Amino acid sequence: MIKKWYFYTSLTVIVVFLSYSFKPHKLDTNEWFFTKNNDGVSYSLPSLEKQEYTNSNIPFTGNFFIGFKEAIGFKESQNKYKKVNSLGYLGKYQFGNETLRSIGIHDTDKFLKSPKLQEKAFVALLSKNKSILKDVIAKYDGKVVNGILVTESGILAAAHLGGAGSVKKYFRSNGKRYIRDAYGTSIRSYLKAFGGYDTSFIVPNVNAVVTL
Repeated sequence: MIKKWYFYTSLTVIVVFLSYSFKPHKLDTNEWFFTKNNDGVSYSLPSLEKQEYTNSNIPFTGNFFIGFKEAIGFKESQNKYKKVNSLGYLGKYQFGNETLRSIGIHDTDKFLKSPKLQEKAFVALLSKNKSILKDVIAKYDGKVVNGILVTESGILAAAHLGGAGSVKKYFRSNGKRYIRDAYGTSIRSYLKAFGGYDTSFIVPNVNAVVTL
């Protein structure tokens, strides 16, 4: 009898011990699911700090150029490379034929079929407009005009919408002139929506063309 009691008592102790051993411990976490670094390995991602992504393959758009171009692409076409609107504007960034010719692109069919070509075209046009509008950028970048904080990226976005000449007219009127495209989208709205992005690496070049 004593042996049976000893056996069952020992079995109960072993079961309780094993159950406790496999019970999950409480984890200290924050909103990005970090845990304490107890294994000697440093985990920095995901992170709210953009500098943590510099040497990683994980995208963080923030105010980076990729965020700028994707935001404009979405506004223009919902990022659809093959889109042609009712006025004949083409691609992700909705280029007109005249604008394409100004940066060295004459084959619109090839343009529509090539995302790479469209991305190059976007950068080339930014480069051209940045050169044409260098005086406007120098004068108004960082200033408030008609209630809008003006930035270089906002100016370049507005030029993409309405052309560099329209942007100059807008600022000559001190922001009072309501300039809009055929669909009613105003230059002022682009100045506001696309301000604050980093376009500093775009090199001004009035003769910029796409190299195929």
